[in-house]
Amino acid sequence: MDVDGRRLFVPVRIAVLTVSDTRTEADDKSGNTLAERLTGAGHILAARAIVRDDVAEIRAQVMNWIGDETIDVVLSTGGTGVTGRDVTPEAFEGLYEKSIPGFGELFRMLSYQKIGTSTIQSRATAGVARGTYLFALPGSTGACRDAWDMILKDQLDYRHKPCNFVELFPRLREHERRK
Repeated sequence: MDVDGRRLFVPVRIAVLTVSDTRTEADDKSGNTLAERLTGAGHILAARAIVRDDVAEIRAQVMNWIGDETIDVVLSTGGTGVTGRDVTPEAFEGLYEKSIPGFGELFRMLSYQKIGTSTIQSRATAGVARGTYLFALPGSTGACRDAWDMILKDQLDYRHKPCNFVELFPRLREHERRK
């Protein structure tokens, strides 16, 4: 990974999940935005799916990906608001071994600069489950673009200093070895 004191790029295998009762492959703009941005950065689109706003369906898909050794990260879009159908945070948080509260906090701080106090309606969240990073993003294309461009692009790049999520991959499951 390092050559002559320089860090080389390490492609990350990322799955994209769209949570929606209405989106299809043909009109999934937010999912497309994430897929285009991650592949444009040199990462691998490892899988992609659309599921309904249903805790059991969301968890089933995410658990499938968590169990897949070829997937490092799950990015979801949709279902993070406060309406009755918005259940992505509940689905994700029930799977976390470790939460990453700073992700949602930073996302809302950055989002505030663009949409003002409306950002308070976002329940973007992140965590780790079985060595896989999980990020739940809002369903808007702009929110997905901002989350990728202002947070995830750097944190999923091994070259980013002083630290990044990629360099932690080997240690995410070390607690399992202690048992």
